[in-house]
Amino acid sequence: MDSIIFDVDGTLWDSTDSVAKAWNLAIQENSSLDLTITDDLLAGVFGKTMTEIADTLFSALPEKERMDLLEICFGYENRYLETHPGKIYEGVTDTLAALSRQYPLFIVSNCQRGYIEVLLRTCALEPFIKDHLCFGETQTSKGQTIRTLMERNGLKDPVYVGDTQGDADACAEAGISFIFAEYGFGNVPDADMRIRRFSDLENIENIYKQTDKL
Repeated sequence: MDSIIFDVDGTLWDSTDSVAKAWNLAIQENSSLDLTITDDLLAGVFGKTMTEIADTLFSALPEKERMDLLEICFGYENRYLETHPGKIYEGVTDTLAALSRQYPLFIVSNCQRGYIEVLLRTCALEPFIKDHLCFGETQTSKGQTIRTLMERNGLKDPVYVGDTQGDADACAEAGISFIFAEYGFGNVPDADMRIRRFSDLENIENIYKQTDKL
């Protein structure tokens, strides 16, 4: 293991409440949809690509209108999160600080441009993260986005920490190891490595040893 890559939603923070409020305002002001976005509805689509989210939430609209409305929602979201950031999970700051002294740390997410930057800025995590990449920049699968980040940073054997089956599948596509964050939004029953809380990562070498991966 030469580095650690993190997912965002359900792994580093929970922004569902703020995002729901921002999206509901965007939908109300920019569409005729009779739709209320709830925290649970958002939690069910976090981690999916932007196209998949639009198809799921805005299926009543033609394809182009779905994507146009989603882009508007993302704009509202990024601005709202600047003053109403998500709730960072317990132990994230201290654990990232400790891990950054041993490994280079990165983020890969299926989010839009600007979202990761808001997380890093509002939660003061910028000093710990070397680089990040998202679907909004690459327009590729999460597995391919991981590979792109690996290539531009010369990573050979990273591990990815995420909370959904989609994250596990992306790691399989990218050919890297996966650690399942049990406290997040999803379920990965076949995960070989898992954590119950973020601070468990301070013992990441022991997690690896238990599965003969180090």
